[in-house]
Amino acid sequence: MRYPQGGGLTAERQAFRERVRGEAVAMFTDGRGSTEIAKELRVSVRSVQRWRRSWREGGRDAVRSCGPMSRPKLNDRLFALLEEELAKGPVAHGWPDQRWTLARIKTLIGRRFHKSMTLSGISQMLRRHGWSHQVPARRAVERDEAAVAGWVKDVWPHLEPPRRRSGPGSSSRTRPDSR
Repeated sequence: MRYPQGGGLTAERQAFRERVRGEAVAMFTDGRGSTEIAKELRVSVRSVQRWRRSWREGGRDAVRSCGPMSRPKLNDRLFALLEEELAKGPVAHGWPDQRWTLARIKTLIGRRFHKSMTLSGISQMLRRHGWSHQVPARRAVERDEAAVAGWVKDVWPHLEPPRRRSGPGSSSRTRPDSR
């Protein structure tokens, strides 16, 4: 299962899930049905069925989690080296400007560590380690904030289309007032 924030489970969450599996095993020994167990533990029936099959084949230890299925491509030592390379900046690695993109980081990882990663994998790895994407605010030197604020206040309302009325409408496009 993948997690939207890019990381795995915290230690507390892992312990909670192990407790849920342990409770399921206790319910298996009581002879309770999969649907009943799933409702009580708030998990899917499919998970309960999978745990029950593992329990029958290998006992209580077979139901325990084996941990993550794969190791990260860059361990902590290699990620520390990557951070050092990122700190040098893109120009030090041959790019013409000071912008790190995921594609550039992918190229750097390939050159430096001889590993291939997807762009989404790189993004998740960076977020796991506390990095965030930041887009610099590009403002023209000649920009006049007072003029911009005046335009937004005076001109923009006349350009914006009027809002639809909140009264009852019609679902017909051809006869808008047919009710």
